[in-house]
Amino acid sequence: METATALTNETCGAGADGKVIPVDIAAAKALTIARVLSETEHVPLIDATGRVLAGDVRASIDLPPFDNSAMDGYGVRIADFIGAGPWELLIGGRIAAGDFHAGQAASPNEAIRIFTGAPVPEGFDVVVMQEHCERSGDEITVAKRPRQGENIRHAGEDVTAGSRLMSAGDQLSPQRLALLAGQGLADVEVLRKVRVGLISTGSELRDPGEPLGRGQIYNSNRIMIRAMFSAFPWAEIVDYGIVPDRRDALAEAFGKAASLCDVLVTTGGVSAGEEDHVVSALGHHGGTLDVLKVAMRPGKPVKIGMIGTMLFAGLPGNPNAALVTFRQIALPAIRTIAGIRSVTPEWSPAVAGFTYQKRLGRTEFVPVKAVGLDEIGRPVLDMLGRGSSASLMAMALADGIAMLPPDAATIDQGMPLRFESFRCG
Repeated sequence: METATALTNETCGAGADGKVIPVDIAAAKALTIARVLSETEHVPLIDATGRVLAGDVRASIDLPPFDNSAMDGYGVRIADFIGAGPWELLIGGRIAAGDFHAGQAASPNEAIRIFTGAPVPEGFDVVVMQEHCERSGDEITVAKRPRQGENIRHAGEDVTAGSRLMSAGDQLSPQRLALLAGQGLADVEVLRKVRVGLISTGSELRDPGEPLGRGQIYNSNRIMIRAMFSAFPWAEIVDYGIVPDRRDALAEAFGKAASLCDVLVTTGGVSAGEEDHVVSALGHHGGTLDVLKVAMRPGKPVKIGMIGTMLFAGLPGNPNAALVTFRQIALPAIRTIAGIRSVTPEWSPAVAGFTYQKRLGRTEFVPVKAVGLDEIGRPVLDMLGRGSSASLMAMALADGIAMLPPDAATIDQGMPLRFESFRCG
């Protein structure tokens, strides 16, 4: 890959002369410069949902830790089932989950009443379901010969002590936390949260709830980006609010972020206009840019680079463009910094339910709604809106986005596409 573009105090453009690169190359460049966090912390298991494991975890005990019954029934010995049935056995005791049976080994023709989860006493090698027995007083009658080991969960059959349970970079889902809890762990070592600075650039922006003046608009990008990060327990936001379109104000805000954050995400100010000062503000801090322009729609002017050790992701100001570039280029790199091993977007096969003309050589991402299934079960997608990168309504109604490939100038109905659902994290 090509080296990054170094910026200086004199840098005043926004990458107008930069080379346009494909989406996959832009995403790969962002991944290349992302550096995994090294700092760790211990958190209680109950608070660790979604956090990222700092290292491998190995089992300290077998699971289950002892042979136990998988059913309510009767513990018996397979050796007592000699000849033709039915077989009659004397009930010699009772054991429930949490009990400890310290009696003698099983005697011939003896059964023990046992309940689900109870430890199987020494000598008993079968549990017969209670539905398969007839009880009369202190005796049971079994009509069908059981199989050895039937309805017994043996020690270590799920997890063997010393085996690897999870690997560094795994995210702790509720199911994985249950496995750790089953090992008796009260806390777990995870990577610290990624500190993400968020800046909305634009003198025209106002926060929701404030009155609008002439030429002003509400800052929808801040709400959208923060809402997406709220789904990531491995990240924390440092919100620097709205910064006006002035180089000095942006440079000051960038400096504050660089002293505290691992990532800075900005929206707006990355095009090549006279009021777009993001790149020159980066140059004030000796920043570098690895991605200046991408052959994509929306989102062509997205910028990816570094200020010192902080990853910089400059997203376009139009909401659709900000959403697409965040999900396709910035987020995989941020997930890498968080230590997550699986970082790329999750695409599913789908088919077009629309026709559309596009520019050859450019990858387009369009908001779509699933309107049915084709004959083999793939979602049929309907394109929403007219492709405007500023459309909030199309984005709000969409089930996700479809990728329109760069080698196609026409999208016809029934054409295979790739679909990324907004329901995915």
